[in-house]
Amino acid sequence: MTPICRGCGLRPDEIAEYIMRCEDEDDYGSPAEVVRREEGTFNQVTGMFWCSACFISQGMPTGTA
Repeated sequence: MTPICRGCGLRPDEIAEYIMRCEDEDDYGSPAEVVRREEGTFNQVTGMFWCSACFISQGMPTGTA
C-alpha cells in the first residue's frame, strides 16, 4: 500500500521533504519508506499520513491520520 497524505492526497514521491530525506540518507530505499519508518502521523492500517504542510494547516492534530 502506497502512503497517501490525508490532507493533499499526494504520495511521498511527490512531496519534496520525503524525496530529499531519501536522497540525503542511504538508509531509505524510497520516499514511501521514509514515511513508513519515520513519519509519526503515519497510520499503518489506512496508509494515510499528514505531510508537514498539511499537518500545520490542520492545526497540528494529535494521533495518526
